[in-house]
Amino acid sequence: MNNQETKNLLAIDFGAESGRALLGKLSNGTLELEEIRRFPNEPVQILDTLYWDVPRLFHEIKAAIAEAIQLCESRGSKLHSISVDTWGVDYALLGPTGDLLGNPIHYRDKRLDGIQERVLSEVSEDLIFQETGLQFLSLNTLFQLAAEKEREPDRLERASRLLFMPDLFHYFLTGKLQSEVSIASTSQLWNPKNQSWSEPLLSALEIPQRIMPEVHPPGTVIGPLLSSVYETSDPPLVVAGASHDTGSAIAATPVNAQNEFSETETWAYLSSGTWSLMGLELDAPCIDDNVRREGFTNEGGVAGTIRFLRNLGGLWLVQESRREWERQDQKFDYATLTQLAQAADPLRSIIPPDHSRFYLPGDMPKRVQTYCEETNQPVPQDVGAIVRCELESLALTYRDCASRIQNLTGKRIKTLHILGGGSKNELLNQLTSDALQAEVVAGPTEATAMGNALIQALALGELKSLSEIREVVRNSSETQSYQPNKNQSSAWEAAAQKFAELPRD
Repeated sequence: MNNQETKNLLAIDFGAESGRALLGKLSNGTLELEEIRRFPNEPVQILDTLYWDVPRLFHEIKAAIAEAIQLCESRGSKLHSISVDTWGVDYALLGPTGDLLGNPIHYRDKRLDGIQERVLSEVSEDLIFQETGLQFLSLNTLFQLAAEKEREPDRLERASRLLFMPDLFHYFLTGKLQSEVSIASTSQLWNPKNQSWSEPLLSALEIPQRIMPEVHPPGTVIGPLLSSVYETSDPPLVVAGASHDTGSAIAATPVNAQNEFSETETWAYLSSGTWSLMGLELDAPCIDDNVRREGFTNEGGVAGTIRFLRNLGGLWLVQESRREWERQDQKFDYATLTQLAQAADPLRSIIPPDHSRFYLPGDMPKRVQTYCEETNQPVPQDVGAIVRCELESLALTYRDCASRIQNLTGKRIKTLHILGGGSKNELLNQLTSDALQAEVVAGPTEATAMGNALIQALALGELKSLSEIREVVRNSSETQSYQPNKNQSSAWEAAAQKFAELPRD
């Protein structure tokens, strides 16, 4: 580990609700993060289409870079590098002159209704999974591109390049057209065994291979910042880190793997936010019929690792409920919602968070109540009961995923590391520990930004390995451990049986 010079690293992290810019200072084996800008990330509905507001988001990126450079200069230093991470699957198409062929479309847009079924009627599910090892979700880029062809058949022919969202922002910052493994692997078009785009799938879907970008490993220097973004005599370097936010978060898991492996037990991660992503870190992709049936995915990680995980429902349930209550002039912060849920009766009503009725924006509390009524459960009436139902249902989802992991690998989860914003929800952390009957270690909350910044340090040669990244994380962050309540195991066992029997169609 090189500790000779303090490095200033700007991590720009986009979630589904907001974007943030955090300035990381790496010195003497520790990383300090300072939030310098935060802004909303709100999609825009125009007629029948839901778009990402890319010009506004790039405006915020430019403002954040200017603030970071000026802040470093005021302290007698410089900004050394910048990296952007975002959610997965969504993309932009560029025309022959390098301009956008329209704003990127949101993964919750209605154009994806029924598209998975239509694609799988023409391209075999087995071929897709053997080529990509990815969980089948209608929002995956593969299905989005199929919807693109249905909507505007000649659009892909007019395109010169496809870029995923972090690639697009890196292109705006450097003028360089390229992608990175962790984000490319979310597309269901990337072959993790061959480390290349899947020619059979591109051909079957009639997607021009020429539009697919060159793909580099996490921790690749793209180039210097363009003067059109910010004029400076010593421009920072732009780095493609683990550009998928979950890839950055998992890189920052504060685990010493040597202490958490055995023949029968393992550690797992849960990236907790709008979505939940839960799984293991593997050395190679795991692609077989059992993995496909259990709904697991193989995505690229740092240092050649594989993120073997399942995409699960997340705090979207609570977020969308909160928005509905605000529309009804009932305003709650998340801490208050958690307190109200803490006071509610336990394990009265549960829902399957991944049910399609809970996927789109709308009146989430009403949907929860209707589902409970339809399944002959007590209908949660007040705010606390509804949030309690949502959080306990998430904990049962995690228990179900842990059981599937054990069935596939033969290993029981000894410790679950919960990363990201959801790790602040102490009630959900404890419910998860009780549901799994396993230790939960919560934190760091800023795992994504820490991973983003430290992979920049890897690219700059300041750190040498993934284990060094995690050592810095352990030195730089506080975590909280939750132990399961053993006297509640029978109640959770009964709830898990009930959860397994719930209708999901």
